[in-house]
Parts: sequence; structure tokens; C-alpha cells
Amino acid sequence: MVFADPDLLADAAAGRVADALAAAAAERGRADLATTGGSTPAALYVRLTSEPLRSRVPWAAVHVWWGDDRYVPRDHPLSNVFAVDEILLDEAHGVPIPVEHVHPWPAGRAIAEELGPAWCATTYAAEAREQVPLDPAGLPSFDLVLLGIGPDGHLLSVFPGSPAIGSDELALAIPAPTHIEPHLPRVTFNPSILDAAGAILAMVTGGAKAEVLARILDGPRLDPAASKGLPGQLARRGSASWLVDAAAGARLRSKG
Repeated sequence: MVFADPDLLADAAAGRVADALAAAAAERGRADLATTGGSTPAALYVRLTSEPLRSRVPWAAVHVWWGDDRYVPRDHPLSNVFAVDEILLDEAHGVPIPVEHVHPWPAGRAIAEELGPAWCATTYAAEAREQVPLDPAGLPSFDLVLLGIGPDGHLLSVFPGSPAIGSDELALAIPAPTHIEPHLPRVTFNPSILDAAGAILAMVTGGAKAEVLARILDGPRLDPAASKGLPGQLARRGSASWLVDAAAGARLRSKG
């Protein structure tokens, strides 16, 4: 679906997130959200802390995870956790998610104790497998996975040519990319988590992503093995909803 501007996109995305979390909590008593970074989720968080969405979600049943993050401490402005802490979990205006339900990548500890990104990834994978319901393949089944798409077509921290595609590891350490900012090491879930997700919500804004978005959604459908050059196509599936603004969707052939 194409929206006139990022604000309208954020409105629609927040409503979908609230509905998905409420439905999961009603069905099984908890909801597992794997969120992402960037400006669009921040706008979404603002809406979730406001009525009527705030009251729509039983926040005590919500668990928050991250699909990937930069290898920086939680309070670093470039951490994907930062916006959640500043907005969604703000002490005065945030929502009442129990602190034990918030599951950041343990990058802060890994950095402080010099344990390394690989330890961070392995530890997070073990935590997810222990706490999130698993699908028959042993993958954590998040009720909703939020995604952004980079101008190079990456999703999560899975860049073109990434060793994460086809890997047997649930979570991986990724060296700092040289072709895209910020030039920081990353930790990421394997994109195979999309296979087990209850639903996927991809949000794309800005004209800088128009060309790659058209390649992802209008180009030939690639099989997973061929998607190393265009990882975003891994989210081109029936369980995914794509919400884009007019600038990002300018080159799409069909616009819902």
C-alpha cells in the first residue's frame, strides 16, 4: 500500500501493529514482536503510546525483540533499542511493558566484557529459542516482524552477498559495512526467521529507496538461493504487508 507521506504510513503501520499484538495476546496470552530501527518505527512508537492504540494492546503480555542491531551499547543513539527506550518505554509517557519482557541484543555486556559480536549473536539466539515459541523447524516464531529496507536492498543487517543467507546459524555477527552508513559492526537474526513469522510488516520511505523497491517488488521473483544480491526479496511473500510512502513507491508499476 502506498501512502501520500510518512505520517500517514506511520498511522497505518501503528494500527496494524496494535491489532497484531492484541490478537496474539488474546490467542495465547503473550505477543512477541521483533522490531527494527530507523525513523519510521520511531513515529510508529509515538502513535502506540497515544490513544486509541495505547488502550487496544494488553502491554503486560507483550515481549519486544529486535531483528538486528548495531554492535553498540543500548543507550547509544545509533542502537535500534534507543528509540524504544526513549519513546515506547518512556517512564512518563510510554506503555507498561514489563522490563523483563524487553529483550535487547546483549551488545552492552559483550562490549564491556570484551566478549565479541559472535558471543552476542549466539547468546541472543539461545535466549530467543528458550523464550519464543518454535516452529517445526526450530525457528522462533515471532507474531510480528517489522522490517525496513535499505537503499542497497538489505533487510535486517543482511546486506547483498551476506553470509547470513543460507547459513545454519540463527543469529550472526556481521562486519561493519563499508558501502553504507553507519560503518559499525552488526548483529542480526538469520532472515530465515521470516519463514516462521506470524506476519511481516515492511515499511519503506524516501525517494532514495524507490529504485531498489521496484526491483524487489516488481522484478523477477528470486528463489532464496539467488536472493543474495537483493535480500529484500526474502520479504516478498504472502505473509508480508508492504507499506510505502509516495516517494519510495514512485517507480512501482502497481500501487495498492
